[in-house]
Amino acid sequence: MADSTQSAEAIVSDVHKKIKAAFEAFDYESNNTVDVREIGTIIYSLGCFPTQANLHDLIAEVEEDHTGYIHLDKFLPAMTKVLLDHKFPSIPEDLLLQAFEVLDKEKKGYLEPEELTKYMTQEGEVFTQEEMDEMLTALADHEKNLVYYKDLISQLTIDPDM
Repeated sequence: MADSTQSAEAIVSDVHKKIKAAFEAFDYESNNTVDVREIGTIIYSLGCFPTQANLHDLIAEVEEDHTGYIHLDKFLPAMTKVLLDHKFPSIPEDLLLQAFEVLDKEKKGYLEPEELTKYMTQEGEVFTQEEMDEMLTALADHEKNLVYYKDLISQLTIDPDM
């Protein structure tokens, strides 16, 4: 029995470390607080893909009295529950690859940032230009200014056994 309890504690500890690391990347003043506009990016970086409605609900749950800021103390337990319950599951790697391949009509193995931006800001649940800029900063090959999607798929998905 002790092993399963220890294992569960280890899983929660790992989840907490991942959440804190993602949160701290956007805690520019090192005061355990982030701007509410960064929460979507933090959640996506953790391999979760909520709808805009789900994201809005989560923000409403954790935002500090409509101040525009979210404190780690409120975000950590809420996001831990999301991850442990697989509430906003990541997209399987093969489906993500298929989606990129559909966009890559010429089968080049990459997308140009302008191409990806067009798709992401005009189709489905659209990204803002700010979200696209952040994503391209993180994902584009800076030397060639291209998005090699096959290399990114493992970054955009998360181990379902987490």
